[in-house]
Amino acid sequence: MRILSGIQPSGKLHIGNYFGMMKTMISHMENADLYVFIVDLHALTSVHDRDRLALGTVEAAADFLALGLDPDKCTFWVQSDVPEVCELTWVLSTLAPMGLLERCHSYKDKIAKGISPSHGLFSYPVLMAADILLYQAHQVPVGKDQKQHLEVARDIAQKFNHEFGETFVVPEPAINEQTATVPGTDGQKMSKSYGNTIPIFMEGKGLKKQIMAIQTDATPVEEPKNPETCNLFKIFALFASPERLAEVRSLYINGGAAYGYLKLELLDLITDHFAEARARKKRFLDDPGEVRNIMRKGAEKARLKAAPTLELVRDRVGLNY
Repeated sequence: MRILSGIQPSGKLHIGNYFGMMKTMISHMENADLYVFIVDLHALTSVHDRDRLALGTVEAAADFLALGLDPDKCTFWVQSDVPEVCELTWVLSTLAPMGLLERCHSYKDKIAKGISPSHGLFSYPVLMAADILLYQAHQVPVGKDQKQHLEVARDIAQKFNHEFGETFVVPEPAINEQTATVPGTDGQKMSKSYGNTIPIFMEGKGLKKQIMAIQTDATPVEEPKNPETCNLFKIFALFASPERLAEVRSLYINGGAAYGYLKLELLDLITDHFAEARARKKRFLDDPGEVRNIMRKGAEKARLKAAPTLELVRDRVGLNY
């Protein structure tokens, strides 16, 4: 089975990225034909700073490598290093119904959050469809917020197959319900766009500041609390052992859960959880040329799969004359 997913280098990758996608993808290295990529073309919809995007791309790649992704056991590349995706995006855009794109809630949500509207932002789902269909992916791990975009990819694939003959694998979503939406410090979905993240490799005072900013209610320590509605508890549950989590849950239900102390405990848990990966990331960033070399080799592997698909598409629609 071919499993594919990508991540944007539009800012520091955070624990929502890690639990929502990165950890899952890394776990598939041994049992799937794994395709992982850094979606820098998508990031252009919100990042218009050359140095920020270039550095973010290298850092995102280093993050994945530091967390354990082995480029010898998967195909790992930067989206823009495979130009075939741009041509396929155009072909698919000629089939994508306007009504289908207009119904996508992600565009409306981002505009409401202040992101400048653009054609690229509006047609984001078509580029995402090209990313998936170009490599004939069977399964795509996505968060709940991206499920609609995957449905768009499925609709476009089915329409193309109907009009031009069987060409694309119709991908299936893979959603881990436990980590599909990791809450941010404000209780909304954790997102770089919302400025409510806890970066994976943040440490020291910066990390403490982010954790202490997690919003909680004013219920006194001795009063019972509902762990299922507490933002802090949901984040704590991602890192605590089952035994400790059961103890903390009991404190919530019976009284005795002190938010301040739990935040400090969470600080230690996050620091320890990523300690080894943090050290590996520093080594990768000391030699960014090596990171770029790894990604270029990955792009060569990706193009070996992309080129035949695009050639088939060109033949089906009449571009090969």
